[in-house]
Amino acid sequence: MARRNKILVPEAAKGLDELKAKVANTENPLNAKFEAAEEVGVPLKKGYNGQLTSKQAGQVGGRLGGNMVKELIKMAQENLSKKS
Repeated sequence: MARRNKILVPEAAKGLDELKAKVANTENPLNAKFEAAEEVGVPLKKGYNGQLTSKQAGQVGGRLGGNMVKELIKMAQENLSKKS
């Protein structure tokens, strides 16, 4: 199944990868989801993962995505407080 999520601003891809690596406490953003999966006990592997349940996939994606959103909000709040 093809991925449908697409970065609207291609220039932001590097920054998003850096944020993902920061949130996952890893050097390589490509390994972030695998490390998050290992932490929550989900058997994620490279390639096809059709055996995963929706709950398992959500545990991995939610862990990374939710923390990325929290970090973005924190950064925006800090930025706004600097402008005041």
